[in-house]
Amino acid sequence: MAFPGLSEITTTTLRNRTGVLADNFTRNNALIARLNRKGKVKPFNGGRTIVQELAYANNQTFQYYSGYQLLNIAPSQTFTAAEYPIRQAAVAVTISGLEEIQNSGPNAIIDLLESRIENAEGTFLNGLSLGMYGDGSLTGSINGLQNLVSTSPSSGTVGGIDRGTYPFWRNFAYRAVTDGGAALSSANIQHYMNTVWTNVVRGRDMPDLIVADNQAYVKYLESLQAIQRITTDNSAPDLAEAGFMSLKYMTADVVMDGGYQGTTSDPFSPTYAGGTAVGGAPTNTMWFLNTNYIHWRPYEERNMVPLDPKRFSVNQDAMVRLLGFAGNMTLSAAFLQGVLNNS
Repeated sequence: MAFPGLSEITTTTLRNRTGVLADNFTRNNALIARLNRKGKVKPFNGGRTIVQELAYANNQTFQYYSGYQLLNIAPSQTFTAAEYPIRQAAVAVTISGLEEIQNSGPNAIIDLLESRIENAEGTFLNGLSLGMYGDGSLTGSINGLQNLVSTSPSSGTVGGIDRGTYPFWRNFAYRAVTDGGAALSSANIQHYMNTVWTNVVRGRDMPDLIVADNQAYVKYLESLQAIQRITTDNSAPDLAEAGFMSLKYMTADVVMDGGYQGTTSDPFSPTYAGGTAVGGAPTNTMWFLNTNYIHWRPYEERNMVPLDPKRFSVNQDAMVRLLGFAGNMTLSAAFLQGVLNNS
């Protein structure tokens, strides 16, 4: 006979795995791992949009003076805010009445549910990671890096701010062929990286993470092969503990976030991300990220958790449980971010 406690088993199993799911997400993506370590994973507790405060100008009252010279006390407008939409995502875990009968008994039910929950969790992690590298053009998608740190930084709107109108809201972009005169190679990649780096440093404020796809990573790796500048676990503990091997460039960790997901054979549909992302970072792309100004903003009550109440199909003998997420990725300083690609 069917096990009568199926609903409770499903609910308990999902809730017990919620913390594991959120933790696995930080280990599934190099950028999220770094944001988590630096305290840039900041849940919000509600509202119409996600508001990200940002400083966009210097105080205009600085002046040298002498004696009784009048000082400038005029108010300066130095802060504004970007507004990001709340995006939602969900994955369903289902079981039919027939499957409940065929897998009767608590142990059999748990085995069936665990396999489906594990698959749902993996799908969830892959979908959000893909979105992080997308351009946000897919309806309902989060703002990905192709949107926040764009290869066309003087056009488009990010966080409600028009980049064509406000130069402070543009990242730096360098195109190997167009700007450098030659496609990316192991012979020229360090020169191109130097160019990007020098345009996104402000004193001690500089990129701490460079995310590369397979091809850009290999070119950089080959340019270093003779000196083998692979870091030790202690130099980037957040990434090493998550299983990412990193190289070093200046003070930044260089991480490959492509691998199997960076190939066209990746069976996970690229339409989840939008834009040109296949799985990880787009082909021949490096993002120079100052993660002090990039934020992962999940809604505190929907950070990859089961949604209540349980949902039964109204016209089917089946039960559905949803894992849900709400939030977005935000940016608070565009001019300190850079991107290098092969166009």
